[in-house]
Amino acid sequence: MSKYDDEQFRLKVGRPKARGKGTTRFISRVVKASARAGHPIGRTLRSGVPRPGVKLGRGHVASRIAGGTLSSRSRRVIIKTRLVVAKRSSPRSTARHLRYIERDGVTREGGPGQLYGATKDEVDAKTFEERVRGDRHQFRFIVSPEDAIEIGDLKPFTRALMAQMERDLGTRLEWVAVDHWDTEHPHTHILLRGADEAGRDLIIAREYISRGMRVRASELATEWLGERTEREIQTALTREVNQNRWTSLDRDLQGQARDFVVDFRSDACDVEGRQRRALLIGRLDRLAGMGLAQKTKPGVWQLHPDVESTLRTMGERGDIIRMMQRAFTRGEREYVIVSPARLLAPIVGRIVAKGLADEINDRAYVIVDGVDGRAHYAPLAASVDIADLPVGGIVELRGASNLRTADRNIAAVADGGIYKVSTHLARAKTDACSDQDPQSFVEAHVRRLEALRRARIVERIAEGIWQVPDDLPERGRRYDAERADGALVELKSHLTITQQVRAMGATWLDRQLISGSEGLSLQGFGAQVKEALRDREVFLVEQGLAERRGQRIVLARNLLGTLRSRELQATAAAIESETGLTYRGVVDGERFAGVYRRSLMLASGRFAMLDDSMGFALVPWRPVVERRLGHSVSALVRGEHVSWEFGRKLGLSI
Repeated sequence: MSKYDDEQFRLKVGRPKARGKGTTRFISRVVKASARAGHPIGRTLRSGVPRPGVKLGRGHVASRIAGGTLSSRSRRVIIKTRLVVAKRSSPRSTARHLRYIERDGVTREGGPGQLYGATKDEVDAKTFEERVRGDRHQFRFIVSPEDAIEIGDLKPFTRALMAQMERDLGTRLEWVAVDHWDTEHPHTHILLRGADEAGRDLIIAREYISRGMRVRASELATEWLGERTEREIQTALTREVNQNRWTSLDRDLQGQARDFVVDFRSDACDVEGRQRRALLIGRLDRLAGMGLAQKTKPGVWQLHPDVESTLRTMGERGDIIRMMQRAFTRGEREYVIVSPARLLAPIVGRIVAKGLADEINDRAYVIVDGVDGRAHYAPLAASVDIADLPVGGIVELRGASNLRTADRNIAAVADGGIYKVSTHLARAKTDACSDQDPQSFVEAHVRRLEALRRARIVERIAEGIWQVPDDLPERGRRYDAERADGALVELKSHLTITQQVRAMGATWLDRQLISGSEGLSLQGFGAQVKEALRDREVFLVEQGLAERRGQRIVLARNLLGTLRSRELQATAAAIESETGLTYRGVVDGERFAGVYRRSLMLASGRFAMLDDSMGFALVPWRPVVERRLGHSVSALVRGEHVSWEFGRKLGLSI
């Protein structure tokens, strides 16, 4: 017999390894494949059954202990949670969030919100923000008790909830909160540090975040107010029958349905109580009237597959329309809810209201009274800080559906599908119409190419050489539309229309006079702009910057430049008397270097003050420079455009 028995041969399989950056893990692929094939392992791991790792962190034991204590009579509390990881968020994210939750008009009396903590009724936002900076992450909660009005003061309730969390998690927690009473449902914003009492990262079990905390809040509300009576439950459900939103009745119907079929015949129905059954049937009749359900047999209904998403969308739309109606107390308006991905033409108007469409994720919105006579609600891109958008200011909303000028430029420069930086730079230098620095102009196009390369739309062949498709502008438009998380907004003027009429500066109204002010409606804000333009013409005639010839107004040559220069001279004189520095006007095409001291909001726009110790200059401000406050910067001005270069921060030296 052979020393080695071939029948006993066994393979020893090693651990599967990823074979490249971004490769899907082997186990994940197996789970997905088994789930598609209907294998029980795949269904289990991809369903709500706890997966390996859900017990990691603090609180999983407490969430299981509290898991079975809620009943249908328990008081309901809604909790929304967001985990903010420091390295994935903006450096100003915490400061912006604190500023928002402390905004004006959120208290019962309509005053600004005030941060409070476990033991203090007043906590300084700046001090807390500095303590949070070193944390790897932080937790943000919105706690909204259904019976907040009956609870009254939410501070004791919030402190009791956070004290219970400390017991559940086994560590002291550092947090701040603000109560908001400016909505239909009063709620509390809580910001919790991502560090325990020993300074280690605070890891909370997923089960506690998703369920345990809500159970504790519900237990607390029930303890304070007592269980809901049968009459309270019945009244709440009766109100839900005719609501145009996703309700608890719809959730019950969804649970009863089998393949979207709800069978209420006596032998198939497991709904307890005649009243409950009657309410559910009434809700089905309402859904049938909305086209979201169909009665196929006596006692049997077929639900529309998109019933949940449709009702949730209808609820959101209804909330938005009511919000817009409150913002426009005078005059009739056509209400438009803007879809950023489908916004083909810019929308210009004045801001009448602003806020957060999604408070937990800090997603902002604005309501704009457009020059087209319509009212527009627009969710904004995540990068927009609504603190920079004053109510009454003039803005322009843009979507991601327009073809980018940069994409068209790249396609025009490309020869046979090959784009070269050297060719584009040579063209930019010989373009007499360009008022931008050629190097900065081309670099902006290279940054766009890098973004498109990551999306695999273009390919970099070598340094400064790119392979681009013939339909680049259209593919770039589709790429932007897919990534659109909100409308882009540009502040045209921080001044109201009334303030602009007699402002000594290059205002938005002046630009409308020059461009011809087309597209203005005869009603609403469009009509107000027409009247303001007539008043502005009178002011310009008084200042010798326009001349009336019969029914026509002839504007002075280089009107915007003259107005801007006069305003800068007046502003510079005030700064000279304040600081003792000498004003140095920046000549077109000249580079000025100095320390960025501050920014100034003028009628002509926002300007940065640069100080070179011998004098100062006022240069058109751009968002990129704001992070360089107190740093040495260099600006090259060409018309209204400016190119920035940054140096090291200046400090004391011997």
